[in-house]
Amino acid sequence: MVGILSDIGNIRKINEDFVDFYRNDKFSIYVVADGMGGHNAGEVASKLAVETIISFIKSLDNIDDMEDVLKKSIQSANDKIFELAKNNEALGGMGTTITACLVKSKQMITANVGDSSCYIVKYDGITKITKDHSLVQQLIDEGSITEEEAANHPNKNIITRALGTNLSVEIDTFKVDLSDVKKVIMCTDGLSNGVSTSEMYDIIMNDDNSNSCRRLVELSKIKGGRDNISVIVFEGECEDDRNHARK
Repeated sequence: MVGILSDIGNIRKINEDFVDFYRNDKFSIYVVADGMGGHNAGEVASKLAVETIISFIKSLDNIDDMEDVLKKSIQSANDKIFELAKNNEALGGMGTTITACLVKSKQMITANVGDSSCYIVKYDGITKITKDHSLVQQLIDEGSITEEEAANHPNKNIITRALGTNLSVEIDTFKVDLSDVKKVIMCTDGLSNGVSTSEMYDIIMNDDNSNSCRRLVELSKIKGGRDNISVIVFEGECEDDRNHARK
């Protein structure tokens, strides 16, 4: 079962996040996006990105090179957002983060642009597998600030890479073997900025996927909820976690 939830949070007037997934008996694709832009442009960008990626992958008869397919689907989304923004003044400058996970036969390729995140949960802990494209992450990498200072940095919301703002986009990808992974968490920074990884781990390990999403969003709102909050939680392939016989 997949848990999925998107919430406007406590402060914002519209929800510019968009999340969705698609599964069949051959593969599954999960996508989270956090839009940006004036008026409702961010809302347009995030929805268009997620829907384009899922539609692109659903249209394929075979997925042999998972990394190549995922990158092409994201580039297609980038093209559509960029073109729409160029031809519609009200949508000028819009863009979105993207984090997408393509799963097939216990293998997962994760791709990201921006600062939406993907974590894997095993019995011994939780690990973030994506790396933010943000000013704060850049400062951490340079040694200018510590991880602790980053948590409350005033420029925490500035991203250095986004989907749809340029004709081409640089996409980072990560390969994950899901054989010993219990759960996968994907979220926008509205969750990761407010809820610690230890809090995520405790909730995920002690509830089902749908309730975990609800509890994570509730906790983020209790701790401020200054941004939109979106999360997807789905099963890894750890056989010890299954309550039914595997075929």
